[in-house]
Amino acid sequence: MTQPKQKLELKTEFQRYFFMIVASCSYALSIDVFLLPNSIVTGGVTGAATLISLLTGLGAGTFSILLNLPILLLGLRSQGKWFILRCLITTTVLGIFIDLFAGLPSMTTDPLMASIYGGIVQGVGIGLFCRYSVSSGGTELLARILLPRFPAMSLAGLLAALDGIVVLVGSIVLRNPENMLRALIVIYLSAKVSDLIITGLDYAKMVYIISDHADEVAQGLISNSPRGVTKFTGVGMYTHRDKNMLMTVVKRAQLAQLRQLVKQADSAAFVIVSETTEVLGNGWKNLNE
Repeated sequence: MTQPKQKLELKTEFQRYFFMIVASCSYALSIDVFLLPNSIVTGGVTGAATLISLLTGLGAGTFSILLNLPILLLGLRSQGKWFILRCLITTTVLGIFIDLFAGLPSMTTDPLMASIYGGIVQGVGIGLFCRYSVSSGGTELLARILLPRFPAMSLAGLLAALDGIVVLVGSIVLRNPENMLRALIVIYLSAKVSDLIITGLDYAKMVYIISDHADEVAQGLISNSPRGVTKFTGVGMYTHRDKNMLMTVVKRAQLAQLRQLVKQADSAAFVIVSETTEVLGNGWKNLNE
């Protein structure tokens, strides 16, 4: 192994564990200063740990670790010892932070606002976990383990079912049907925020242009934009004529200029615009970032 490669792997591991700690702090804060004080039970192992903590008065972090241990043992054969070891480290760190921050005062006594803020802060933690390939096990790992026993279900569907069971049980035990709505708010916002953390804010537009004057359109785009253009050939199945299709990716602010350039070269062109959340490579974000 070359020295630069060793340095790169060391840097990657350092980043992974550093952001694992940051993510654990964020996730723990969402529980201790927003969700737990307002008796909001969400999905996952931490949701189950929150419910047990509300019933017993003991630390949710300790229960989070204890509930994760059998799941990690079940996943040892299928997931490998190194993956499970990393999950155990993350689970332990997260549990410690949850119990460590348990003495912090609640940031709000309004359950709705707690759901909103809790979802946002939790989403930061989940996004960092995903971006730096860190897993704490939980219901995601349990869903992977159980998936072969439920071939008719997808991983996402099984995970949603497991989390839904936790939310439903929490709502029934606490005799609080409104908990289901609050849990949905937390889950929705955490998913949106985690997506932003994973993909970033560098939104772009991917554009397909089908034109009988593809070369003229491409030349106009290349002459007036720093973005590259790729040409594909195909056959229009309605007319059975050969067609050329161009593909390019532009910043959102450049879309109006692109439309004008295409219109000037071929007003009859067929243009398809779609959203893309991340672009890697020359002229965009470095592939190694």
